[in-house]
Amino acid sequence: MASISEMNVREFQKEVLAYYTKNGRHTLPWRKTRDPYAVLVSEIMLQQTQVDRVIPYFERWMRKFSTTQKLAKAPLSDVLKEWSGLGYNRRAKLLRECAKEIVEKHSGKIPKDFAALVALPAIGPYTAGAIRAFAFDEKEVFIETNIRAALIYHFFPKSQKVDDKKLTPILKECLLHTESAREWYSALMDYGAHIKKTNPNPSRRSKHHTRQSKFEGSLRQYRGIILRRLLSGALKESALLEVDVEQSYFMEQALRDLHREGLIRTSGAKWRLAD
Repeated sequence: MASISEMNVREFQKEVLAYYTKNGRHTLPWRKTRDPYAVLVSEIMLQQTQVDRVIPYFERWMRKFSTTQKLAKAPLSDVLKEWSGLGYNRRAKLLRECAKEIVEKHSGKIPKDFAALVALPAIGPYTAGAIRAFAFDEKEVFIETNIRAALIYHFFPKSQKVDDKKLTPILKECLLHTESAREWYSALMDYGAHIKKTNPNPSRRSKHHTRQSKFEGSLRQYRGIILRRLLSGALKESALLEVDVEQSYFMEQALRDLHREGLIRTSGAKWRLAD
């Protein structure tokens, strides 16, 4: 492990900010706003999804559901239609539930307080930290894969199974020496993404690294098939589950899961998207 001092941190910050000034992703739509709701939407969409894929979904979503109130009032079927193709459709349902609770408990305004944020559906510690930093410019410590990559690459170049607990003090030190948490985290994430593209991914040496499961043949794929088929209207189960014999078990399991999670419902002899 490298010796970590204030000087090390300041030199690291200088390098990160220099990269960001020249090569940062300054045009990302969620970076053009401090609207806490827009930040929330972007953070939920970006989970396990590449930035380039998220951009058109985010822009369409914000045109259709521009406020928490509009999202809270929207039928779930409309929400799922807008989300379709982005993956992990349960996130769309949770985001709508989150909007409903924000309207009911916070008069439609996303709270600034960390404890109030994590008490909402769809918001965990990371998302709460990101909202506080990007929307409210609060110096909150949070970690994701690009942040891990940047910190491990510079401060733990030969270490394996690096715990986030070792990264937290470095982040705290960085925040002490920055005026804007919003700008710093944007720079750090972009720099980390750059490090991952130009080096063996340092975040694989994190204790918390997990490989994303393959999509092809996964339950996620079959869930998506069912939801896409229902976008055009209600279907009988025989038509809804029409696949090759060897795929039928997974389709049936996906159907049960979607029903249990409240994403689809039965209406007479047919299945349809939930209201």
